Amino acid sequence: MARWGRFRMSSASGLVGCLFLYTPAGAEPAYVGVVREYVEKRVRPMAEMPLVVKAIEEQNSKFGDVSEMDMRVLDETYRAEVAQGDPQMVKALMAKSVSQYLKSKQDDSQGTILEFFVTDCHGLNVGQSAVTTDYWQGDEDKFLKTFSLASQDIYIGRAERDESTQLLETQASFVITDEKGVPIGTATVTIAIDAL
Repeated sequence: MARWGRFRMSSASGLVGCLFLYTPAGAEPAYVGVVREYVEKRVRPMAEMPLVVKAIEEQNSKFGDVSEMDMRVLDETYRAEVAQGDPQMVKALMAKSVSQYLKSKQDDSQGTILEFFVTDCHGLNVGQSAVTTDYWQGDEDKFLKTFSLASQDIYIGRAERDESTQLLETQASFVITDEKGVPIGTATVTIAIDAL
C-alpha cells in the first residue's frame, strides 16, 4: 500500500473470514466485485475530471524524457524527506489544486476512500490526498498491471487489515485517458472495504 505505514493481514476472522473462507479455488474474493463497482461508478468519474487530466498532461510534458535513474532519485529524495520529517516534496504536491481536489473527494466519501492519488505516464505522483510512502509507483503492480499493459480494467489488490485502525483495506488502480482516449496516467484509491 502506498499510504504511510505498513499493513498486515490479520487472521481469517470476522469479515475477512466471510470474504475468503468460501471463495472457490480460482474465483475472485467477494470484496473484489463490490470494490470494482464502487470504483467504476464513483471513483473513475472523479479521476476523469478536466482538473485531473490537465494536471497529468502538464506533468507528462514536464517529465517527458525523464530517465529511470532520475525517477529513482526523485523517489529516494521523497522517501528520505518523509522519514526525516522534512517533507518538502510532499508539501509541494499537497499544495497543488489537483491534490486539494483529491483530498476533498476523500473527505466526501465518508470514510470509504482512505487515500486517493494520481500519477503521470511514468508512475510519478501528480496529486495526492494524503502522504504516500513513495513518489514513484512505476515499479509496482498498481502501475504495471494497468498503464504498462494499456488496460482499461480496474486492478484490485489483496485485502489487508490495517493494524492501527483495524479497517479491512484494498487498493484499486486504473488508467486515466485524455479526451482522445490515449492513456496518460493512473489513479489509485485505498478503499475501506468495511465502509462499502
